[in-house]
Amino acid sequence: MLQGISVFLVGLMGTGKTTVGQRLAQLLEYRFFDSDRLIERVAGQSIAEIFAADGEPAFRALESQVLEQLCAYNQSVIATGGGIVVAPKNWSYLQQGLVVWIDTPVAVIAQRLAAVEDVSRPLLNPADRLPRLTELYNQRRDRYAQADLHVQPSADDTPEAIAQTILQQIPTILKTPKTPRMSDS
Repeated sequence: MLQGISVFLVGLMGTGKTTVGQRLAQLLEYRFFDSDRLIERVAGQSIAEIFAADGEPAFRALESQVLEQLCAYNQSVIATGGGIVVAPKNWSYLQQGLVVWIDTPVAVIAQRLAAVEDVSRPLLNPADRLPRLTELYNQRRDRYAQADLHVQPSADDTPEAIAQTILQQIPTILKTPKTPRMSDS
């Protein structure tokens, strides 16, 4: 169906890109990559440590480098960081594959992140989680909307159900190759 084209998952932090991406990769029989985990491996530090030591610009530069390298792979599902859409050059990398926006409601994301007491997200302070997530969503929404496919899971959707939804919707956005016409010569 995808003829080896990679799938890039975009959306706010906490939308489930990693979990959904792992399941989608299994369904497609593709490799799975999490760009944030690769950044940590390359840097030898956690994302929070990168932000603390070098700031967001250094993290974003690493993020772009890792994304550029991931674009070389086919048959991959790549879960990206929530802010990957901020740098315009990253869109040129993302467009080498199929981009899927997982648009989970902000209130659901805030509940998920509160439930796990996730302190590894440097752009998010637990004291103002919902307002900050809303602000990030509003800042990035137009960029996310450039995705090829827009999926809006409900709070009750499982990662399996979201992956299945993506799989079912992929054919609706793929261009069918044109059959060459026979000439009348």
